[in-house]
Amino acid sequence: MKKLNMLFVAAALMIAFTSVASAQTASGTLTVTATVTGSINLVFNSDAAGVALTGAGTNTATLAFGNVSAFGAIGAGIVRTTTATDFTVSSAVDVQVTKTNSASANYTLTAQLGSADATNAWSVGGVAVTSAAASTITATGAYAANSNFPVAITVPFTTASGTNISNTINYTATAN
Repeated sequence: MKKLNMLFVAAALMIAFTSVASAQTASGTLTVTATVTGSINLVFNSDAAGVALTGAGTNTATLAFGNVSAFGAIGAGIVRTTTATDFTVSSAVDVQVTKTNSASANYTLTAQLGSADATNAWSVGGVAVTSAAASTITATGAYAANSNFPVAITVPFTTASGTNISNTINYTATAN
């Protein structure tokens, strides 16, 4: 009986090893390719001389001037000038454009108002900005540096007290 049990155990082991040894396999080769393309990124940063931006360090920041007027107290970081018919408020705003995997030496920065403003005049970096077409702010922007392009709004004296002024400025950086 011992010999018979040993024979069954040996047969069972042989069957087990045979089934493992005869397992089906398949193989394949995956070829992987990629092409690196250059890219640039634009973010807005608060300038120490200007109003602190909400969302600084991103490409969707907000510059909130708060209450503005031709005379009287004005918020920190706001520069105001007046003429006989209007006043202008402005704040320093830093724009930083960085590049990766690019031989571009510099970039062109344009700005355009998101919607028409028939009452107020807008400028970025001293360049008039409207909704009609993009305005070139700089044609030779330096990468990886905060470039100060003050944002200014000129408001006529005829504007009613309590009038809210709101618009967006769309910036586009293009590698040269």
